Amino acid sequence: MATEVTTKQRIERLIDAKKQLEAQISRNGQILATNDNVGMNGPLVDPEGFPRNDIDIYQVRQARQTIICLQNDHKELMNQIQSLLNQYHSEIANTDPELVNRASALDLDGDRTTGGSAQQEINTRVIVMVNLVSPHSPAEEAGIRVGDKILRFGSINGNNFKNDLSQIGEIVRNMQNQNVHLKVKRGEQMLDLTLIPKTWTGRGLLGCNIVLPPEQMEY
Repeated sequence: MATEVTTKQRIERLIDAKKQLEAQISRNGQILATNDNVGMNGPLVDPEGFPRNDIDIYQVRQARQTIICLQNDHKELMNQIQSLLNQYHSEIANTDPELVNRASALDLDGDRTTGGSAQQEINTRVIVMVNLVSPHSPAEEAGIRVGDKILRFGSINGNNFKNDLSQIGEIVRNMQNQNVHLKVKRGEQMLDLTLIPKTWTGRGLLGCNIVLPPEQMEY
């Protein structure tokens, strides 16, 4: 029993550390956003090769370097969480379902989580559908198409989605200018897409419209 409590505390600490890292990444992403949305790869010189005078180049470079370091830390942290979950998943699933739900909601790279029945449910439940994609929008750049069924949107999946589109909105706001991993069902295909919410010439940060699946709207 003592080992189980220690494991729970370790998972809780790792989850908290993950949130803190993501908040730091978001804050530095905001710095890039306020500098003409230069992002991680935007040019720092003008067409003539001179340093741009419309952005704070030093601030942008510092923010980019910080984001790279934080992303590396985030990746390592996710590996630690994954290792811990793989080791104790079956045990805590029987003793603390709420903890499993929180841990399973983490935005893990790819689908490296354990392959139990709960994970299968997450991977097959449609949380939202796409009914509009604007040309030249971040959504179109990510490869999203009208009719796509989204099974996972960042940290939101079938296990923790509460049929509330504001959950998606919160992810979009917090992950501006950062990669958001999507699991998409298109016909019989299962696709992994990367979406970067950002300002563009159109409205919003995505340039697409999502709705609840018909069965969830009826509920």
